[in-house]
Amino acid sequence: MNAVPRSDVVIIGAGPAGLSAAIYAGRARLSTVVLEKALPGGQILITDWIENYPGFPDGVAPAVLMEGFEKQAVHFGAKIVTDEAREIVPDPVGWIVRGGKADYPARAVIIAVGARYRRLGLAEEDRLTGRGVSYCATCDAPFFRGRAVAVVGGGDTALMEAVYLAKYASRVHLIHRRDRLRGTKILQERLFADPKITVEWSAVIDQILGRDRVEGLVLRDTNDGSVRELAVEGLFVSVGMDPQSEFVRELLDLNEWKEIRVDGRLATSRPGIFAAGDVIDAAPHQVATAAGTGVAAALSVVEYLSKTG
Repeated sequence: MNAVPRSDVVIIGAGPAGLSAAIYAGRARLSTVVLEKALPGGQILITDWIENYPGFPDGVAPAVLMEGFEKQAVHFGAKIVTDEAREIVPDPVGWIVRGGKADYPARAVIIAVGARYRRLGLAEEDRLTGRGVSYCATCDAPFFRGRAVAVVGGGDTALMEAVYLAKYASRVHLIHRRDRLRGTKILQERLFADPKITVEWSAVIDQILGRDRVEGLVLRDTNDGSVRELAVEGLFVSVGMDPQSEFVRELLDLNEWKEIRVDGRLATSRPGIFAAGDVIDAAPHQVATAAGTGVAAALSVVEYLSKTG
């Protein structure tokens, strides 16, 4: 395995959290390497427009926003490398991030790998993502003002998304495969009290209809197997997220959802390793909060390195 020169900090992930950390680390004159296994940008690239990022009153395309993040990080000296982090191991001076192409030694590490939205696994899902299929109501609800939409799921997040969508949509159909919800009672009360929300009990989605945009769903009854069509223009998938923490599950303390535990300084259970963004246990899954935790993690790294010499 090839080794590259030691840097002050290796940042794993080039989404909003990782690139924000890179901007602040670079401004602090730390030698900074950012590892990204795919394209810089992260999960927000799967949506088609962002309306709730501060400073863009008319909204902004995700690719445009993240291109600005990337340019600013590079401007301040960060080096962005296409490689996948597979392991973090200690060495006498700090840590080594082992990638698929090389080893990346550093005095400190920031993990900002994000989380993956769980998908339904339907053939049409990828093709219609950003064209009516969404994974974030707070991101995309305003695009469905006055339209009928569906939410699939039965936990707290699905219930909150349905109630939030009802502020914009003409009708919200909550699709749940069982005959009772898993969400907390207070959220269920809010859901059932909203006249714009209908629960489609004991139903699963067999097919998403539409060529260029979502036009409807084919629902199958889990009791008798009968199928029917439901006319909607949007589908919000809310069946959970999986933090991309597999490569550190034997190294760091995680919570029951496999998110990395951090303290108020974004420090993990190992000295010199920090984490930010959707992979941690302390931040809502929003672009602005991911960026904020990335900034906080970078500032904590600056303080940590000043004390360790």
